[in-house]
Amino acid sequence: MAETVVADEQEFKHLTVTPLAGALGAEIGGVDIAAGVDEETLAEIHRAWLSHHVIYFRDQNMTPEQHIEFAKRFGDIHPHLFNKALDGYPEIIEMLKTPAESINNGDVWHSDQMYTPKPAKGTMLYGREIPPYGGDTIFVNLYLAYDSLSDGLKKTLAGLKGVNDGDTKNNTSGMSRMERVTSGVAPLAQINPGNAQTVSVHPLVRTHPETGRKALYLGYHTDQIEGWSNEESKPLLDYLKVHARRPEFTCRVNWSKDMLTFWDNRCTQHFAVNDYTGFQRRIHKIMIQGDTPF
Repeated sequence: MAETVVADEQEFKHLTVTPLAGALGAEIGGVDIAAGVDEETLAEIHRAWLSHHVIYFRDQNMTPEQHIEFAKRFGDIHPHLFNKALDGYPEIIEMLKTPAESINNGDVWHSDQMYTPKPAKGTMLYGREIPPYGGDTIFVNLYLAYDSLSDGLKKTLAGLKGVNDGDTKNNTSGMSRMERVTSGVAPLAQINPGNAQTVSVHPLVRTHPETGRKALYLGYHTDQIEGWSNEESKPLLDYLKVHARRPEFTCRVNWSKDMLTFWDNRCTQHFAVNDYTGFQRRIHKIMIQGDTPF
């Protein structure tokens, strides 16, 4: 696949794009999402997203309906298979951490919904209540993680696939989602996914369908390499997971109230920092349907 050419900063006419870090991330200015976004501006936002992989818009005063409407401009909504939706808004997950709670959601390195057959291509988070400090989200550029591998390891990974489990016990508690709910350590209400597929096999190196670039594709939910035993899989997966989050591949997004952050799950991982105990944080999350990784 030919690589898509992404616009340089000077080509943006309807918005400003201020890079956050050398690896990825940019702040978008000059856009009022609630007031409506025309097609030319939307196209520039899309180009900025492909170029910087995670973008954010500060001071966006949006209703849940406007949040949903904006997300749908990028594709169909991808419902979460385990997290309970916000009452009245099946498209939105409310991630609430109260001052009394010590456990947060998302403090593992992951790409959203990679255990589904067609993982979410993008995620939009909107900050409704933000602590006075802490609660940042760290992102990594998985293009860079792949590019920096040796040619020998790239050859080894070619054709290998990861087994991704949405209910993995590969976490600090060693428990499934429902076991965490029962024991009182689950940060969010959970639902039964029913007959939905919650274990999916995807390439460890995926090709981005819009840019043509290759990226490492693994995270917290990647338990095993297809066709390998757990004992054989663990050393290589552990190495790749640590390698992928090297500091030079990262950026750190500092939240503010009414800020919208939009990232590309096809070439990033993220980690929610839990350093704001005693404060409330309330975030609304919408995911956008992707396609089958290849």
